[in-house]
Amino acid sequence: MRTHLCGEVNEQLAGESVRLCGWVAARRDLGGLIFISLRDRAGILQVVVEPDSPAFSAAEGLRNEYCVRISGVVRMRPESQWNANMPTGKVELVADAVELLNASAPLPLMMSDEDGEEIRLKYRYLDLRRPRMQRNLRTRARMYRAIRDSLDDRGFIEFETPILTKATPEGARDYLVPCRVHAGHYFALPQSPQLFKQLLMMAGMDRYYQIARCFRDEDLRADRQPEFTQLDMEMSFVEESDVQGLAEAMVRDVFRDTLGVDLPDPFPRLTWRDAMERYGSDKPDLRIPMELVSIDEHVKHLEFKVFAGPANDAAARVAALRVPGGAELSRKQIDGYT
Repeated sequence: MRTHLCGEVNEQLAGESVRLCGWVAARRDLGGLIFISLRDRAGILQVVVEPDSPAFSAAEGLRNEYCVRISGVVRMRPESQWNANMPTGKVELVADAVELLNASAPLPLMMSDEDGEEIRLKYRYLDLRRPRMQRNLRTRARMYRAIRDSLDDRGFIEFETPILTKATPEGARDYLVPCRVHAGHYFALPQSPQLFKQLLMMAGMDRYYQIARCFRDEDLRADRQPEFTQLDMEMSFVEESDVQGLAEAMVRDVFRDTLGVDLPDPFPRLTWRDAMERYGSDKPDLRIPMELVSIDEHVKHLEFKVFAGPANDAAARVAALRVPGGAELSRKQIDGYT
């Protein structure tokens, strides 16, 4: 039905006839000209329908999210009209045929970030058409491919483990699935592939990984949800440094191949004690420049026992947060930091 994807049309195709299929992302009728932003999973292309085109009458009836097939000739836009924000911004399609494949009812949402989460989830098939969501899905797919390529190159074997299994004692409650064949018996959904990882280790599979779906019946929190995907890796005959080095290499590969970002080699490392003394957390965010500074020497002689007491205790300390430009802070700002 089509010869190209919308996002693939570029200057090299100027002068060629193409057929495209996609959805009307936007339509502008300027009286003598109709402009259509045609969207598919690869991107958006501007389509021009001129008044003397046989496609003009069909284009007049198009509305947002109509599914169409459009054929025409690719031409360069005038240089003053190039759109640097679009990969297809230097070209446009001059339509000679517009075929309506499926009309759309009036949309229940705006198809933008202004839509609330509840209505976006209710009409998820529309929400997933948005460029941002399509970009997220493609990024996820590239990330999975990068993980597999990196681990395969390092001698890992990918396994798949069962979803319907027996209940095993872990950190949360299991989701249970009733078994029709054996009345009164239930399968449990795995919280992680732990049981099967142990079987594979005993079977001699000394390096394996799985991108595993996990299920945990627990209350929602900031870092908890009923189901999620995790990367599970197992290695035999290794030391701590081997695990750290391999994980770092894999993360570097994933960021490079997925986002085009080069991470440092090696990663900076902190001991637990350094992290706690400098940041007060064993998982500090190193993007935050402010660190805790010990001020025992400055407060140990004070009569204020709240400071002097721990400052003179070998098992305690008094630490302050050094705020850049603190001398110029107002009382309101100081209270905010407090």
